[in-house]
Amino acid sequence: MHGRISQLFLINALTCGLEVCLAAGTIYIPPMLLEAGVEERFMTMVLAVGPVLGLIVVPLIGSASDSWRSKYGRRRPFIWVLCMGVLLGLLIIPQTSTLITLLTKQQRHWLEVPLLVLAISLMEFCGQACFTPLEALVSDLFPGEEESRKAFSVYSLMLSLGGCIGYLLAAVNWTTSDTVVYLGGQEAFIYIVLTFIFLACLMGTTFISEEKTVRERLGEAEVSRKPEKLKTRCCPCVAFPRFLLLRRTYSSLLSVAPRLYSLCSRMPKVIARLFVAELCSWMALMSFMLFYADFVGEGLYNGVPSEEPGSSGRIRYDEGVRMASLGLFLQCVTSVIFSLVMERMVLCIGARKLYLSSVVLLAVSTAVMTISNNIILVTIMAAATGYTFCILQILPYTLTCLYHSNAQVFFSTDRHNFPLREEDLMLVRSELLSSTKQKITNGCINGYPGTIPFHSNIKNSQSLDLHVSITMDPQPSALRGMGTDIAILDSAYLLSQVVPSLFMGSIVQLFHSVTAYMACASLLSLVAVCFSSKIVFEKADIDAR
Repeated sequence: MHGRISQLFLINALTCGLEVCLAAGTIYIPPMLLEAGVEERFMTMVLAVGPVLGLIVVPLIGSASDSWRSKYGRRRPFIWVLCMGVLLGLLIIPQTSTLITLLTKQQRHWLEVPLLVLAISLMEFCGQACFTPLEALVSDLFPGEEESRKAFSVYSLMLSLGGCIGYLLAAVNWTTSDTVVYLGGQEAFIYIVLTFIFLACLMGTTFISEEKTVRERLGEAEVSRKPEKLKTRCCPCVAFPRFLLLRRTYSSLLSVAPRLYSLCSRMPKVIARLFVAELCSWMALMSFMLFYADFVGEGLYNGVPSEEPGSSGRIRYDEGVRMASLGLFLQCVTSVIFSLVMERMVLCIGARKLYLSSVVLLAVSTAVMTISNNIILVTIMAAATGYTFCILQILPYTLTCLYHSNAQVFFSTDRHNFPLREEDLMLVRSELLSSTKQKITNGCINGYPGTIPFHSNIKNSQSLDLHVSITMDPQPSALRGMGTDIAILDSAYLLSQVVPSLFMGSIVQLFHSVTAYMACASLLSLVAVCFSSKIVFEKADIDAR
């Protein structure tokens, strides 16, 4: 247990550092885009580029990490690659103008906006996608329902703590220091600090030792039972020339769309309901969080972000952004407090009431922000949304661990007729062999509705002949990894940013008011209440339906 706790601390250290960067870094993205000359409707679309890329890649990352084999583990290689993208974005974003000036010898150039958009998209995509292998790593270490709830409570606590630090950095006016002025101003100083924080947190992942899960050990046992000729074929760097490897990589890229369709078509009903409810809930919360700084700066402080630095309109807008950072900081403080007592609240109140109350509170809070111009009241309502943020960071992943820990109950009603791949057959064969050795000696096999002939030598893996094509109907959970379903939930989080980012700018321009941000968030919260009532929280919910 001591080893797992230390591993959890190291994972959450990177989680905290990543959230610090995303919280403080993204608070300046709308002002920087507007200052660069990007219109408001296009500014919101830029915020959608990273999540769109994540929607395509994150499910593949989750699925690939389930079957990845390397001396560094299954999840860490993906974490390290994505963290490099975050670091690159942190370095480029504040220095875009300087880099363009060095390359073109001009103060203003058309390449400045594309480079800024590219760096922002890279940081947003890599930062948000990195949470998927981190969450899968937590679920690998703590697979049970109770222990996963405790682990993800700590995960949510560190995530909220990272948000607190990030928003607090953005809420302070650092421009009074000569050092900050020398480094290039508030934004440049913040991004330098973020780079050092993130590097320190990233170094801790080198000490993480991933434990092999039961499924991973089964897969290795199956490979070890194969003839030596087949073992050699399993190592592409030995058996295949380099040009064939390139060809296989190219064909893998072409199979992205079919692979995504395969993952979604096999989604169990309980996961599908959770996905839709989480999508609506996150969409409401993201409509508030993504545009809250712009709402306060323009709507409450009457600032003008497109004016030159030092002008009265720009000063008011910057003050509004700092006040919005304070509101989001208080949101994270609220989330930290509820993370500390979440386990007790689940036991006393129940997961269903907690989830539904969180989206109802979000609807009320955003409705108050829509009709009120009082900055104190608006800030209090922003702090209250931390309860919703905490719930969405814990309960969906806890429910996923619950579904997988009791797969026969929660996945038993899902019947899918789909062709099994060779690796799927290997996995099912391994699971059947390990779970039925004792029953085979008695001459009977129970639990699988299929014909499974066997010979007297049960140690030979070739003696277990699996007639899947005749009558066998496998459970989806037997072929699904935890990382796959966590990636699906993370896709809901990413998609929740895409839809508001694509349409919010046009809606604001249509109504000529940034108050439309909060009004849309309140309406989406009501939709989330409807779909959240259909989530399966326990076995009784399945029986009721």
